[in-house]
Amino acid sequence: MERYESWGRYPRVRQSAVRLTWRHLPLPVLQDPHRSYLPFGNGRSYGDSCLDDGGILLDARGLDRLIAFDPDQGILRCEAGVLLSQILDFVVPKGWFLPVIPGTRFVTVGGAIANDIHGKNHVSAGTFGCHVRRFELLRSDGRRLTCSPEENPELFGATIGGLGLTGVILWAEIALKRILSPAMTVETVSFADLAGFFDLSAESEDIFEYTVAWIDCLARGSDLGRGLFLRANHAACPSREQQKRPPGRLNIPVELSLGFINRVSVRVFNTFHYRRYRESRSPDLVHYEPFFFPLDGIRDWNRLYGSRGFLQYHCVVPHPHGKDAISEILRVARAAEMDSFFAVLKVFGDRSSPGLLSFPRPGTMVALDFPNHGAKTFQLLEQLDRIVVSASGALYPAKDARMSAASFKRCFPRWEALEALRDPKFSSTFWRRVTKG
Repeated sequence: MERYESWGRYPRVRQSAVRLTWRHLPLPVLQDPHRSYLPFGNGRSYGDSCLDDGGILLDARGLDRLIAFDPDQGILRCEAGVLLSQILDFVVPKGWFLPVIPGTRFVTVGGAIANDIHGKNHVSAGTFGCHVRRFELLRSDGRRLTCSPEENPELFGATIGGLGLTGVILWAEIALKRILSPAMTVETVSFADLAGFFDLSAESEDIFEYTVAWIDCLARGSDLGRGLFLRANHAACPSREQQKRPPGRLNIPVELSLGFINRVSVRVFNTFHYRRYRESRSPDLVHYEPFFFPLDGIRDWNRLYGSRGFLQYHCVVPHPHGKDAISEILRVARAAEMDSFFAVLKVFGDRSSPGLLSFPRPGTMVALDFPNHGAKTFQLLEQLDRIVVSASGALYPAKDARMSAASFKRCFPRWEALEALRDPKFSSTFWRRVTKG
């Protein structure tokens, strides 16, 4: 049987799976009174929100059809198992683009809705859920409900960011955005500290649609928070060369038992990466893929962390506390000698999501990846929880594998509203952990 796991490869659970296809719905297996169910997309959630220990995963990747497309209005209807990469391959040559995309294109539409994904343009575009017009939801009692802001609006809001707990999304209708080419105009600017990051964010907000920063987690003292700020817009008339897709991906073909990510490798990468761009401000014209999906260039890059996997710490802190809280997070992680190879910083805007439990909110977001070193890693993450929760921030359920029930309930005070709308036969390892404690 195919192995089902999260992208962080922690925790490991025992579960079975049923592959869904459009020809075999509804499924009688949904009536099993002794098991819980959970939709499974492409396994790009990092923690246990896509896992159901002891339950049955409903693998939606067989729901892979594009159903309808309006080339004049940019409205696409497709099944929930379609990958964002498939949509981009189809619509970009026609002059359209997804309105919001995360750091990987290998996410299903159902997963994008269930986790209400965000991208580098949250300030202007909000979350993925802001651009979902409607979808069809299969409940365990066999009902197939069309959900939109006007029809079944409570289930519409609960399903967006609802972590797959309200039923199986069968298809969705999405509003796309018009573009003139596949190329991006990208500017990379170095900053010396967190104050520099916030200055660049404010400067770029009205000029660039997409902004994100990489930070050097090994920096200390006056260099704490230094990094590179990337800002970009869709290009107008690139040359034919810039419209070409980049070459194929590298592959990590074998299991690395001890992992490649360590202090030496992180230090070498960070030093080279920062110095490479430190003196440059000139814009580059590049294909959209390396800008939006830098890690997609390495197939199975999660194997670099070894067999024990890794944990991402992905949080947002409201604006009044952002600079101080982010600075403290970096300082505490540095003091613990826990080095993050992947470290991203960006600002969320004010646009609210229709999702009941959507993660993004106005503030500063930071994402850090830590190798799983057991108790040492978990102790650090608990320290970071205290910083975030005390600053009225929140952790991202799609990237979490260990936050406490107390922390979750403070981050998401409306969780009981989702519990009331949850399909009674649907559950997850994550949901049981954060609501039963």
